[in-house]
Amino acid sequence: MSTKQQKANESAINQLGQSLRDVRKQRGMTLAEASERAGLPVSTLSKIENNRMSLSYDKMLRICQALDIDIAQLFAGDASTPAAATPVPSGRRSINRNGGGYVIETANYSHVYKAADLLNKQVVPIIAEIHTRSLKEFGELIRHGGEEYAYVLEGTIDLYTDLYAPTRLETGDSIYFDSGMGHAYIAVSEGVCRVLSVCSADHGAALEVHDGGEHAVERPAPAAPTPIRAARARKT
Repeated sequence: MSTKQQKANESAINQLGQSLRDVRKQRGMTLAEASERAGLPVSTLSKIENNRMSLSYDKMLRICQALDIDIAQLFAGDASTPAAATPVPSGRRSINRNGGGYVIETANYSHVYKAADLLNKQVVPIIAEIHTRSLKEFGELIRHGGEEYAYVLEGTIDLYTDLYAPTRLETGDSIYFDSGMGHAYIAVSEGVCRVLSVCSADHGAALEVHDGGEHAVERPAPAAPTPIRAARARKT
């Protein structure tokens, strides 16, 4: 990765923490109120706002539900546009050039969110580069409502879930699964391992994951949840 791209990534990460703080304040919520609605410890939310903790997809989804905003609004730091259903047909589109997208680095993945400028997407496409090479290194499995489609762009990966034996996927292989299951992508082959993942979000329930001592539980979704849909994948 070039120095210029690294600086751009750092800028995007810093912007996300500031955006979260700005949106929360626009909503008139205290840190404690937002953390309670998101099902995250106050300390975790504070670290995210101060750019001392990376924001994984499942946490981002829970925060957006808590603030009743679309993921694109969190990226932009603007809660002024209502997250209403998109008219059909809308005729809208979003073009992302090679290397474009909103980059978020986490311990397990490098995420590039595509079409990050569009509100009220029915799906959220993400390209993810997988860092971890063992389930022990990955930690607690991630889960979020809805379904997920993953296509291996490069390398070999193992998909672990809490209901099935690990599934090995080579370049060009794909899988469609219930993302409410705990799951984790683990890199197997040498070199870069990347996945394009597209997820639909089910707002009937928000599934909480283990986070610094929390246990996986199921909780009601916030009132009038934002109709966001999610995708996860890996970055270049």
